[in-house]
Amino acid sequence: MTVPTAERITAPATRLAGPRIDAWAKVTGQALYADDIRWPNLAYGVLLRSPHAHARIVSMDLEPARRMPGVLAVLAGPGSVAPYGIMPSTQDEHALAVNKVVHVGEPVAAIAAETREAAAAAARAAAVQYAVIKPVLRPGPGKGQVEPVHPEHPQGNLFKQVDLEFGEVEAAFFDSWVREDSFFYQGNNHGAMEPHAAVAYWTPDGQVEIVTSTQTPHYVQRELSRALGIPAYKIRVRASVVGGGFGGKSEAFGHEVAAVLLSRACGRPVKITLTREEVFYTHRGRHPVSMRVRTAWNPAGELQAMDFRSELDGGAYSSYGIATTYYTGALQPVTYRIPAYRFHGERWYTTKPPCGPKRGHGTTQPRALVEIHLDRVARALGLDPLELRRRNLTPPHSITVNQLEVTTSGLAECLDAVEAMSDWRARRLQPEPNRGLGVACSAYLSGAGLPIYWNPLPHSGVRMAVNRDGGVQVFCGLTDIGQGADTVLAVLTAHALGLDPARIRVHTADTGSTPVDLGSYSSRVTMMAGHAVLMAAERMAALVTEAVAARQGVALGEVRREQEGFWGADGVIAWEQAVQWAEAAHGPLTTFGGYTPPPPIGRYKGSGVGPSPTYSFSACVADVSVDPVTGQVAVHRLWVAHDLGQPLHPSLVEGQVRGGVVMGLGEALMEEQAFNPDGRHRGPHFLGYRMPTILDVPPIEVALVGEPDPRGPLGAKEVGQGPLNPVIPAVLNAISAAAGVDLSETPATPDRILRALKTQPQRRTI
Repeated sequence: MTVPTAERITAPATRLAGPRIDAWAKVTGQALYADDIRWPNLAYGVLLRSPHAHARIVSMDLEPARRMPGVLAVLAGPGSVAPYGIMPSTQDEHALAVNKVVHVGEPVAAIAAETREAAAAAARAAAVQYAVIKPVLRPGPGKGQVEPVHPEHPQGNLFKQVDLEFGEVEAAFFDSWVREDSFFYQGNNHGAMEPHAAVAYWTPDGQVEIVTSTQTPHYVQRELSRALGIPAYKIRVRASVVGGGFGGKSEAFGHEVAAVLLSRACGRPVKITLTREEVFYTHRGRHPVSMRVRTAWNPAGELQAMDFRSELDGGAYSSYGIATTYYTGALQPVTYRIPAYRFHGERWYTTKPPCGPKRGHGTTQPRALVEIHLDRVARALGLDPLELRRRNLTPPHSITVNQLEVTTSGLAECLDAVEAMSDWRARRLQPEPNRGLGVACSAYLSGAGLPIYWNPLPHSGVRMAVNRDGGVQVFCGLTDIGQGADTVLAVLTAHALGLDPARIRVHTADTGSTPVDLGSYSSRVTMMAGHAVLMAAERMAALVTEAVAARQGVALGEVRREQEGFWGADGVIAWEQAVQWAEAAHGPLTTFGGYTPPPPIGRYKGSGVGPSPTYSFSACVADVSVDPVTGQVAVHRLWVAHDLGQPLHPSLVEGQVRGGVVMGLGEALMEEQAFNPDGRHRGPHFLGYRMPTILDVPPIEVALVGEPDPRGPLGAKEVGQGPLNPVIPAVLNAISAAAGVDLSETPATPDRILRALKTQPQRRTI
């Protein structure tokens, strides 16, 4: 790991502000998303999908499809590709089903034609016979199940089980006041504006070119290599402009593999664009999780122990499921000091679309329960919910009970900020009828400490080149999924070299021309690519400064860097002149930078999930009212404070905070993946699946707090995912305060609130 210099930590954020470098392309419609791409001689692909949640494929007659006008190629599953999967230990997925389907919408055949309409017509002409099996729609061993989802799996439908214990848990429970609560967090979808799409070409010389809407080009390259059985160096993956990911585009998908196979079969480029319904069945969204927490407390309101249990409905395939299972237990001790901690987690296969990572991956569900539980503990102990949290914060510069290293923490400042902004104390002393405030806290990673495929290589690499005209080219494998990652690389480069950002050109997300970056997930980009680009820029600055000193005949220390140039013995030397001197001295100017996080300190099984170079912290207060007649919730205002160290680009940072808050609001009040008894999604479209619109968003006040973190580039920590997590429990706690009842599941829809009002003894609201 590169140790940050003092300049990196203390650089003022105002020097890094500026417009997004992709702004003009997006607002003028010039940006090319995957479905916009029109390669010469392009064909169009469609996937024939199963109407059943669980069935054997008895027979498949594809000849009628092949005879349809305009059809170029028709493929089925058997013998087409090898199994693959994003996690190295769970390769359980095929691009096209082999012998059996395990969720509605699973692809069984792929068709390429001159037009998408012709391919769709051919898909309708195909004849597939199924032997329907009873679907598995709930996690757990179940009763009367005819057949496991994956009969070859040694543990039946139990995909993963985790048992971890740190400290003397039972002893703490024996001597303390104890409370237990349970909660169900409903699964939900990413709802990205852009559906998945990919354009692939198997070239005549056996190379593969694919442009796809993805967060992880490097991992897609690896999985395509595995699935296709060809070396990775023959596969070039480029990410198009991405219209939102939120975790839903962070692994290889069957339509990407199918597009490549269809291209090989018909000898032409093939594009597959999913419909919105197909996106819902492809899914990889938030897991539904049933949870139980039991905690032990001393009379001063200090947490003594926690026993946390989670049961995840993983859907039909593994996806990131191993990591998700661990994440439901990993970060509880980062937010609050827990002297003794036990975690039991289970993830089960079901015959529903496979779940995966969604913003806040695996930590959002447990955070909801823990924060709701803390409010109930505070009520039982007669403490203000804010005060209870203050008494139990994990201190900065400490090691948690599960061996995670916390560096800086501004969570206390976050609580101070939301308390002041919301006028918390005064409003709780004078409550209004049917109106209440709720508070919640959270912590999140600034990048995962280990890669998916464990190795000692850098997690992020940057190559930098300076041209004779003074232009700077930055190459990095990351993907900008709308968060402004390209802009961050540009402004960091400009800052380190003392240049106008207009000189910087950023080239990203291309496995054929950029160094490896593991992708845009786990809020890792600013931390890891940021360090890598600063290293490359500092090395470039050193080369140019050395050349200026040599040409001027002065000591290196006598050359002072100025904006857009240097000050030397002969006065101001323009940047263009300096780089030409440097090229004459050193040859073409190219430098490299790389970043690898510090090694995790945990040595137990599962210790690789949870470590991060540093953690961000958030707090939220929600102001809501509840109509006791209709159960309708009105959210009047949300106050959010986020500790991200030092903000590098304030407008991008605030945009990320607000985006996370709106997503959290949707999960709290309306979003859910509901299925019929036959395994069909009840609303696989934006009419049936409710998400917040601009009309549902209340005023949001944002405070950015904290101190520069010594492990972050220029002191920065994450902001992409953390601010979402406290919103859901803050809203639910506010509903509880307003209505005088407790909810036991998400989302907090009017019918669930009315049910609670009818079945629970209503307490006095506060």
